[in-house]
Amino acid sequence: MTQRINYMQQSPEFFKKIMELSNAEKESSIEEKIRHLVHIRASQMNGCGFCLDMHVKEAKIHGESELRLYHVSIWHESTLFSPRERAALAWTEVLTKLPEHGVPDDIYNRVREQLSEKEISDLTFSIMAINAWNRINVAFKTVPGSADAAYGLTKAGLS
Repeated sequence: MTQRINYMQQSPEFFKKIMELSNAEKESSIEEKIRHLVHIRASQMNGCGFCLDMHVKEAKIHGESELRLYHVSIWHESTLFSPRERAALAWTEVLTKLPEHGVPDDIYNRVREQLSEKEISDLTFSIMAINAWNRINVAFKTVPGSADAAYGLTKAGLS
């Protein structure tokens, strides 16, 4: 695969803004472990190899187990995720592939049982950010693993 264009060079002002949003996630009410799961699940759903590769490596570096990483795509059937993590994954799925008639009340109510209003709001911005990254990296065919050295992802020990 060959990258189509380098969007960072072509639109540095927009790149800076989306990086600011992504960096702000680190200060949100959503814990890092859940942010990793959300980034991985949205990237799987959107077919974004670059982001999936990056976020799996980040999660591994931050202590996520390989088995849980394998189970993200089957989280509905897996027993490895807490109710809070399951709520975040459900919210990720419904916002990544919006239903024709919007977000169903039953999904919102299940999420609301596990997360505060602030956490739901912060999580929604996190999902918005990863979906934006997925779209630009899919559009321009960013090569998975191409930024490993720049982002310190080689220490994940995955190759």
